[in-house]
Amino acid sequence: MYQARVNASVNHEVTISEGGIIVDGKVISWDVARISDRHYHVIHHSKSYNFEIVSKDAATKSFVLKLNGVDYVVELRDKFDLLLDKLGLSGATAGKVNNVKAPMPGLIIELRVSEGQSVQAGEPLLILEAMKMENIIKAPADSVVRSVKIKKGDSVEKSQVLIEF
Repeated sequence: MYQARVNASVNHEVTISEGGIIVDGKVISWDVARISDRHYHVIHHSKSYNFEIVSKDAATKSFVLKLNGVDYVVELRDKFDLLLDKLGLSGATAGKVNNVKAPMPGLIIELRVSEGQSVQAGEPLLILEAMKMENIIKAPADSVVRSVKIKKGDSVEKSQVLIEF
């Protein structure tokens, strides 16, 4: 079972099974013909639709779909995403990080950001050497670096604040 949110407002319950696709309790019957890698022709209730997958992001389970020239943003959430939301551990709350702390004691061998710099989620911030291994510490979310608390060559302790956003 999935929860599908369309254009950040309309929610639908979607179930995919061997019997077909069920949306909000109704079986969807359609005839789909693949035209190219991202383009499809769909017939549903004797009506013809041109369907295109404009973009997709597997990490966030989001898609931009074009149906007869109109764009729709679709976000899918599976049962695990819904459970994380109930527990207060959703991706939305995970993105609100004010700083990066050292995950273990070590030595800063490279610093890749400076104060005032914009960073994207997943972008390398620094390299921490610990137990003869190099660990790349990455940005947890899109942010702007407010302050850098360390410099190359510094020894750091576990949970020490390295960078503030």
